[in-house]
Amino acid sequence: MSIVNSSPTHAKSHIALTTLLLLCLSACKSVAPSTTAISPANTTLSKARIAQIIASPDRSAADKANDVRREPALTLAFIGVRPGAIALDLSAGGGYTTELLARAVGSTGRVYGQSAPKNLSNQQKNGVAPEGNATPAITRNTERAAPQPRRSSPEALAERAKNPTVSNIIPVVRSFEDPVPDEVKQNGLDIVTLMFNYHDIGNTNVNRTTMNRAVFSALKPGGIYVIADHSGLPGTGISQSGTLHRIEEHFLREEVESVGFQFVAQGNFLRNPADPRDKNTPEPPQPKDEFFLKFVKP
Repeated sequence: MSIVNSSPTHAKSHIALTTLLLLCLSACKSVAPSTTAISPANTTLSKARIAQIIASPDRSAADKANDVRREPALTLAFIGVRPGAIALDLSAGGGYTTELLARAVGSTGRVYGQSAPKNLSNQQKNGVAPEGNATPAITRNTERAAPQPRRSSPEALAERAKNPTVSNIIPVVRSFEDPVPDEVKQNGLDIVTLMFNYHDIGNTNVNRTTMNRAVFSALKPGGIYVIADHSGLPGTGISQSGTLHRIEEHFLREEVESVGFQFVAQGNFLRNPADPRDKNTPEPPQPKDEFFLKFVKP
């Protein structure tokens, strides 16, 4: 037969031991690392912070000239850049967008600027303009942006990264069909951008489905893919990529959605309804009609 000790001394010891155990558990819980507290999802840049980034005195004169037609404040707000994010700028060219992203994600984030190897026969070019944008030099107010020296994309990005403010720029030379660095290839990215060059990729032998699937795999769940391009007329698809440097918006959207992305937003801040969309440079001279599309990985 078992004997239970129910003396007052034993009861007090039992209560004290239980209290001590609960205190220890509470303390351990308070110092345990959180898997959700440190997340860029809750710290989207404010308008004031975006304006501060754009007004940074160490930005180049060429980039500031580009601002006239590129509306960087609206672009960053549309993308939804967050401090600490890991981003990939596809077809980065000279790095105009890459640098804006690098400033926006800050020292706790990083931005890979991708360009294709020059020696790949299926790549048409490796940064055709100062920032990989084939747009004619017609700005929103018909002024011309200042010309820049011709450099390869990796050279231009490496030069930008010498500025301590954007030393988080990482040049990446990889094919469009395998554009993501190995260390972030699986659920490692928060943001991917492709600014005004999706149509140029269509003028090569690149398998765009393979490229978009690679982007999908690299993004974290909830990660975003933002594409901007020059609008083509309905029904033209990507057939005018090498002539008018345009792509049909609906065609692009369907192509990206086909690999699993969900369309979430459209940006109309660079729209120009007066553009006939039947020439590379609209007549009379004016900015091209341009669209922004945002997709998310479910």
